Amino acid sequence: MAEVAAVMRVSKMTVYRLVHDAKIPAVRVGKSFRVPETAVHDYLQNAFVEAG
Repeated sequence: MAEVAAVMRVSKMTVYRLVHDAKIPAVRVGKSFRVPETAVHDYLQNAFVEAG
């Protein structure tokens, strides 16, 4: 989750929230989650808002 948070420039808790709310797909491996890199890029692409 730390890597995803760094790429998105948000906290790990925000990433956990997005996964819990099914806004970003993730796979549970043991006690941790794995988020596909494409899922992160897709989320950022769809969440992009033009400023100004």
